[in-house]
Amino acid sequence: ALAAGVLSFLSPCVLPIVPPYLAYMSGISVKEMNQGRSALLAAAFFVLGLSTVFLLMGAATSAFGAFFLSNGATFATLSALVVMAFGLHFLGILRLPFLAREFRMDAGDQGGSAFGAYILGLAFAFGWTPCIGPQLGAILTIAAQEGNIGRGTALLGVYAFGLGIPFLLVAAFFPRLTGALAFFKRHMEAIERLMGLLLW
Repeated sequence: ALAAGVLSFLSPCVLPIVPPYLAYMSGISVKEMNQGRSALLAAAFFVLGLSTVFLLMGAATSAFGAFFLSNGATFATLSALVVMAFGLHFLGILRLPFLAREFRMDAGDQGGSAFGAYILGLAFAFGWTPCIGPQLGAILTIAAQEGNIGRGTALLGVYAFGLGIPFLLVAAFFPRLTGALAFFKRHMEAIERLMGLLLW
């Protein structure tokens, strides 16, 4: 779950928007961030917002897990096939067009405040699920098979941790991490392959 969260952060539809998102949430420019102005507070509330959604997803999925477990063998087989198909997509063997789409919720003009950053975190968790869906779906599948609300919620909490901590690190050390961000952008295809192997 932790690895899936980190890889979700490094995905092609998340990593490129991190600097402008942080700048917008904190009410400063990317140039000011490069000069040392911090976006950490806004990033913290943003991560809190997306974590809220993922924790609720984990609890809800686990609550329905008992129903799925009553048909465990069939559900496990179908789930495995879906996750493997997602893996093949990221490996470039099977292309699933709907995974290249994004549904973005408009959170309005919410930049520059802690509450606005929290709202954007909620919108991000809902709006980017088509892109991060394969990794998130794999963790939700495991949570459903647990049939235990506490454990399912914890799994999604770890996923949110893996996705959220890089946001906080970039916000706290942005001037020092611009080179690393550029490196990951240059190797996006390899990152997608790694996602596929993780899911497979």
